Amino acid sequence: MTTLITVLKSGGRYDAAWVERLARGVRRHAPAFDRMLCLTDLPLAVAGVERVPLRHGWPAWWSKMEAFRPGLTRGPTLLCDLDTVLTGPADALAEPGLAAMEDYFHKGRLSSALLRWQGGELDALYAAFAAEPERWMAPGSCGPVPNAVHGDQVVIDHLLRREGLAPDILQHRYPALLDFYDPRRAEHGPVVVFIGASKPDTATGPVRTAWDGAWPQRDDDGAQGRDRR
Repeated sequence: MTTLITVLKSGGRYDAAWVERLARGVRRHAPAFDRMLCLTDLPLAVAGVERVPLRHGWPAWWSKMEAFRPGLTRGPTLLCDLDTVLTGPADALAEPGLAAMEDYFHKGRLSSALLRWQGGELDALYAAFAAEPERWMAPGSCGPVPNAVHGDQVVIDHLLRREGLAPDILQHRYPALLDFYDPRRAEHGPVVVFIGASKPDTATGPVRTAWDGAWPQRDDDGAQGRDRR
């Protein structure tokens, strides 16, 4: 069973529409995922997405640490940020093997925007964080780091190193898979990642079209079919 996990915490910019758009992109471009889970504290109802209630009141991005809760998944598991847009074939994300996106700004450091593991492989991350959440959320808890913002990925990177785990870098394993959104060019893909202030709802061109899902799909015989949104 191959699973994609995303997290929707109330009180921020994102809502159910972002989950729906991501799910639509996954169905279209990464059908190798058997299931999609959304960890949330909202009454989410999105077709094809299993709602899993958040157990803790961890604020903002810290809720992503619940993705490592024991027993959530079996088999290859991908944590994927809601502001990810798929524009082309992305089944490679569903392959087995511990891997993570390298931080755009800090080489050698991991980003939690895309992080893959085998179900149960990272249970220790949840156990460590859940035991002392206030400690880990405090800046400086992971020692000197280059990141300007102390967030979940700083702690994840630190705990993985502490456990002796070294994920493959997705950009190295799949050189043509990830792309970072740049408003100065039209074509991107197949997995578009947003950094800084840029987000899919302010994107333009083909990336915005892909996020909106407003283009015709193809029928099994290859003919253009009507949009099935």
